[in-house]
Amino acid sequence: MSNALNHLPASFAGTPFTAQQLVEAGVSRHQLRQWLRDGSVRRVLRGVYGVATLEDSLLLRCTAAALVVPDHAVAVDRTAAWMWGVDTYRLDELVTVPPLDIFVLRGEKRITRAEVGGGERDLSPEDVTSLHGVRLTVPVRTSLDLACRLPAYEAMATMDAFARLHGVDRVALDALLPRYRRRRGVVQARGLVPLVDGRSESTGESMTKLAIVGYGLPAPQPQFWVVHRGRALFRLDLAYPERKIAIEYDGRQHHSSQADRERDRRRRRWLREHGWIVIVVTKESFSGAALEEWLHDLRAALELRQAA
Repeated sequence: MSNALNHLPASFAGTPFTAQQLVEAGVSRHQLRQWLRDGSVRRVLRGVYGVATLEDSLLLRCTAAALVVPDHAVAVDRTAAWMWGVDTYRLDELVTVPPLDIFVLRGEKRITRAEVGGGERDLSPEDVTSLHGVRLTVPVRTSLDLACRLPAYEAMATMDAFARLHGVDRVALDALLPRYRRRRGVVQARGLVPLVDGRSESTGESMTKLAIVGYGLPAPQPQFWVVHRGRALFRLDLAYPERKIAIEYDGRQHHSSQADRERDRRRRRWLREHGWIVIVVTKESFSGAALEEWLHDLRAALELRQAA
């Protein structure tokens, strides 16, 4: 990383830059490609770069977007979500950095830059705001746009994230929904809005909730604390407290180390010893036989505890 830091103009050390800006400062595109290969420089978004030591933040994202978003354009959809701190890109998409979702208002000159994928979009003044100098759709508009455009699991996770980070609740979404009449994807959006809950803390939890409701089961309560003898012991991802049924999503981030797995085993052993049914879900649990299996087990558990 010292390679780029030692040769970059000082003004580029702590802020994003474009290839053209480097060329104007006397650095060749060939040198930029070398820095990208050795990892001392990374792509912040398509067409914008920064030294690898730059920490990700909303300010960094907006500063980067400001370099490629014209004043008359608006960042929408996944680009707007990214700028609001809601990541909707899959890891495989980030290998090449997807085009930016940058649209213009109807009648404005369209953008023809290679790093931008967009067109015209009808937006009302209340749909658009400015964040660190970049025009983008407001959180509620971005959330509902993506509820129509993304696959259901991804859309649910995105809407929950906007609720958690920006307070985009069901009331706000319901108020905007009538404007989406006859729009492609609105049926899916209408079905997701009643399930939005900012207490969901991860994509996996949102996906698990949606799978459960889609199977015809009641929605579980997110982030339920188990209290024993007046002491809060464990917080469950999803639960039916009155029936003592817990659904835990094991994601890689917090369940990958040996210590994490041992802590999970101890906690789940305690729960089962104290009358809880515990169902564990992973990222492999959302298709085919695996999906059917744990949902069948959950239905059986709910019926057993209801009968009891």
